[in-house]
Amino acid sequence: MFKKLTLAAFVALGLAGGAHAAGGEAHVEDFAFSFEGPFGTWDQNQLQRGLKVYTEVCSACHGLRYVPLRDLKALGYSEEQVIAYSANFEVFDAELDDFRPAIPTDHFPAVTSAGAPDLSMMAKARAGFHGPYGLGINQMFKGMGGPEYIASLLSGYTGEEKEEAGSILYENHAFPGGWISMAPPLYGEDVDFDDGHSNDLHHEAQDLAAFLMWTAEPKLMARREAGFIGVFFLVVLTALLYLVNKRLWAPIKRKPTA
Repeated sequence: MFKKLTLAAFVALGLAGGAHAAGGEAHVEDFAFSFEGPFGTWDQNQLQRGLKVYTEVCSACHGLRYVPLRDLKALGYSEEQVIAYSANFEVFDAELDDFRPAIPTDHFPAVTSAGAPDLSMMAKARAGFHGPYGLGINQMFKGMGGPEYIASLLSGYTGEEKEEAGSILYENHAFPGGWISMAPPLYGEDVDFDDGHSNDLHHEAQDLAAFLMWTAEPKLMARREAGFIGVFFLVVLTALLYLVNKRLWAPIKRKPTA
């Protein structure tokens, strides 16, 4: 029975590998993000640069409808800056039955005109067992997940194009199958960063991927801190239970046996 199960497992893996190879192997680069690892933290300058890339390049086609504008204060912006930034967007107000400038209590507006996916949860949607390579092994051991996939996709265009079923497809090394319908959104030097950071394609892609990771996991650091506190208390409790157990059983263990 065990041999049959083992054989079936190997056959399934072989078929999966063959199907993946047939679709074209996607190459996902392992970027070194500051928030990775148990002691990682957000790089506020990087998140601000990513927000600028999103605002000037991506926001015309992709929304962030699950992200409240007031959360931008976590990126180091003041209340006045968040108010000024929010006013750049328009949201529909049901009470007015009309559009009005957004305020910090609103969310980023959804963008439906281009038919492009919302980016709020993109970093989580592409993490874990969804990528890369479909098994999540690289994310488990190398930290490769959603942000790496996004940055690799943005910088993975080769410049080759082809027409298929009336649509233009673009070759991309990071996209499963090798061809994607989205035209290259970044070319390098698309935006100018206020902190003087490099704005080549590689860095723009990495900054935008970091920002999208923040939109998907804004409480990531708080959850890690809570996890560390929980583990610490579990370790202390385990030690106390061990000492109590030894103290309770010590007299019994010292009694002579008949």
